[in-house]
Amino acid sequence: MAASLRTLCFSVLRHGRRQLNTTCTTQAGQKWRKENGLSRSGSEFGPLTDLPDWSFADGRPAPPLKGHLRRRQEREDLARRIVMLSLEVDRGMEMWAQKQEEAKLLEEERKSKFLKPKGRLLMKKDLKS
Repeated sequence: MAASLRTLCFSVLRHGRRQLNTTCTTQAGQKWRKENGLSRSGSEFGPLTDLPDWSFADGRPAPPLKGHLRRRQEREDLARRIVMLSLEVDRGMEMWAQKQEEAKLLEEERKSKFLKPKGRLLMKKDLKS
């Protein structure tokens, strides 16, 4: 009897471990949100975080809360950084293209300084062309 009870307990534990959810609680609902086109968590963006919690009865909006102001500032900082980095990439591409053009001109100038064929070699070259 004891052996069968022990076997039963181990089999329950073994099967129970497979069903044990080991994900972090901060990821709760993350898959559902992504499937429905929402943010990863409920506090990233959306009406619950971007809109005020209340408004005055006469329709005036409520003053922005600290979290809302902080998120707005973070987004503005991120947008500025994106624009700055984009401009740096554009300048880098322009400089790269300019260096490529300069290298091409230097190569053409170097080739133009080579000795030119004369006499029979010039005639053979013209006949091949």
